[in-house]
Amino acid sequence: MAEAMLLLKDEPAMLALGRALAGLARIGDVIALEGGLGAGKTTLARGILEGLGLEEEAPSPSFAIVQPYDVPDVRLPVAHVDLYRLDSPDEAEELALDEYLMDSLLIVEWPDRLGDGAWPDALRLHIDIEPDGARRLTACVPDAWTDRWSQI
Repeated sequence: MAEAMLLLKDEPAMLALGRALAGLARIGDVIALEGGLGAGKTTLARGILEGLGLEEEAPSPSFAIVQPYDVPDVRLPVAHVDLYRLDSPDEAEELALDEYLMDSLLIVEWPDRLGDGAWPDALRLHIDIEPDGARRLTACVPDAWTDRWSQI
């Protein structure tokens, strides 16, 4: 697994990265978004959804936990998941998230709530807030994403 770092100066840059990722995403992919509260995980997810064709603003799935999107609203089915409210990995079992991988892209905020072993082939994007408000994104790029990541 390779590691890469990007510096994103503002929200439009985060949305643009999301749109770029959307052009490379495939059914069965997991994009795991990590970082503290307010780091920009939902903004990046909104950029991905926008890049997949979603015209309205995507709500944060914090309370719904799983927010599905389907064709024709997006070019491929997506499940946007926010695991922040889960207290243990056991709570996620009833969500049956792995079933989405058969026919959807899975975007997961707070994937650490599932433990270390969840989705070892996921594209993991960790977002940190810099002192000037920019975002430092560290990507753990699995083999399945190596060629695609080089297009970012």
